[in-house]
Amino acid sequence: MQESRLFKIVYYLLDKGQATAPELAEKFEVSVRTIYRDIDALSGAGIPVYAEAGRNGGIHLMKEYVLDKAVLSEEEKQEILAALQSINFTKSIRSSQTLQKISAIFNLSSENWLEVDFSRWGNKGNDNEKFELLKSAVIKQKCVKMTYANSNGKISERIVWPLKMSYKSMAWYLKAYCTEKQDYRIFKLTRIVDLEVLAESFRKIPFPEPDEELSESYNTVILGFPQNMSYRVYDEFDKTQVRKRENGDLIVSAEMPEDEWLIGYLLSFGTQVDIIEPAYLKEIVAKQARKIYEKYKT
Repeated sequence: MQESRLFKIVYYLLDKGQATAPELAEKFEVSVRTIYRDIDALSGAGIPVYAEAGRNGGIHLMKEYVLDKAVLSEEEKQEILAALQSINFTKSIRSSQTLQKISAIFNLSSENWLEVDFSRWGNKGNDNEKFELLKSAVIKQKCVKMTYANSNGKISERIVWPLKMSYKSMAWYLKAYCTEKQDYRIFKLTRIVDLEVLAESFRKIPFPEPDEELSESYNTVILGFPQNMSYRVYDEFDKTQVRKRENGDLIVSAEMPEDEWLIGYLLSFGTQVDIIEPAYLKEIVAKQARKIYEKYKT
């Protein structure tokens, strides 16, 4: 219990800069005397915490030493460096300098073992630039004007309040408040055709959870695949959604949105997919396949 409180005191001081003993006693529901004992324990453990008397006094941490090994273990320091490496994909000067400074403070070399690139093949970094612009807009609470292509094929211009970046199922999404719809929406980054960060700011508001309430109608779709499609099945579905038959064929059961995207997705497998449920999807996919055939048969 005491160890947990000691760490909480350290992180509270990191956040606030300083605090009085009565303030900490009230915060952690202990006596002022206990707080002073905790400060002595922290100091004895090598954490540079000190108390100043007087009107503007209080309990402080020496800023230049807050990331000393007394606070973070070797494993924790490596995890922080790995996290910084993972966000360094944009080649941002700021993130590169931060990585160098943290490496120096930790007295560890940041081995270049990790490379993250969110751009599509042949995209030449445009997706990375888009990500960086949206990340900045979220942090600085700046409105964004964007051209967006939705799953029904409609292209529209919107002004949104970017609230959060989310990575799910091999894709990045922007969780935002749409000023046109006056409601919360989720936008897939690859469908954002163009965007501009505006000078106008917005007031930070939480994005409602769970996300499923804002998504399209989802239903259980059951699909069959031959064994030679295993590479793509395991690329796109979790193993818990996949059942293997005795002959090696695969059965996939997954919650998927029933919209134009799903029809196009099923068509992308060509003849290598068997729609098991819902049965009515078979006719919808067949009609779309016939349209494609009529378009290209000549």
